[in-house]
Amino acid sequence: MPRVIGIDPGTVSIDVCGIDDGHTYLDRSWPSAEALADLDSFTAYLRSGGEPDLVAGPSGYGLPVRRAAEATDLELRLAFLAGPGEAGGIGGLRGLARRLAAAGLPLIFTPGVIHLDSVPRHRKLNRVDLGTADKLCAAVLGVFEQSRRRGHGPDGASFVLVELGGAFTAGIAVSNGRVVDGVGGSSGPIGWRAAGALDAEVAFLAGEVTKATLFGGGVLSIRADATVAGADRMAMDAYLEGAIKMVHQLLVSAPAANEVLLSGRLAAHPEVRGRIGDALARVAAVRPLSGFATIAKQGAQ
Repeated sequence: MPRVIGIDPGTVSIDVCGIDDGHTYLDRSWPSAEALADLDSFTAYLRSGGEPDLVAGPSGYGLPVRRAAEATDLELRLAFLAGPGEAGGIGGLRGLARRLAAAGLPLIFTPGVIHLDSVPRHRKLNRVDLGTADKLCAAVLGVFEQSRRRGHGPDGASFVLVELGGAFTAGIAVSNGRVVDGVGGSSGPIGWRAAGALDAEVAFLAGEVTKATLFGGGVLSIRADATVAGADRMAMDAYLEGAIKMVHQLLVSAPAANEVLLSGRLAAHPEVRGRIGDALARVAAVRPLSGFATIAKQGAQ
């Protein structure tokens, strides 16, 4: 079997999972800033268990499956959507992708939710972010995990994935093994660090919306504002209620889904898991997306 590697480039950490002959042989997480500052060490780790046959690289908002060596500058700009000199967001991801490809690694870019033919065209109107490439990878892990646990084929998998990342909250609807809808982190509910979808009038009043704007305004920003009375509880209520509303929204596209799978950094938070589970108890079973790695996040698996 081939030796393959998945890379999940998150706001807080960059995670790596490698599989060789069905067994996990790479399983690690770096702080994002540390990994991007020492690309030689990062690249060396990818080769530490032998030369890989395929590397699913950092793909941002995604591209139709493409070898990194064949990707054009325009395609890279569309995948990472970072303007010249833009300091916000996860700086350096496009450079990381270029560096890995230049190092001779068999890197490919993978799609985001918006690239899938299984998602009806009307659900893509006025949207860019229906779920980034790493969120889609987590949904594929969900299909694998649910199919194995329940003993049916991939076409029997139906669920809503809720990705509770270190910055963004996102969701993906899967019906009969096919991704049919998604809510992206920049177009969805409030996240742990990120504001989520901005009211168009808020964007107008702001005058300028930068990448840094998209990565702020979440739970941590609200909690840090000493002028807001009861900020901690208000921020947590907004965060959890937003995720719960998103699940109900996605169930419109996947009415047969009877499970909600929680993934991402905040999925292990006791209050988060408990309150989401209680709120959705009459709708679907809520369970963590466990995967098979010990350290690497679900998107890398």
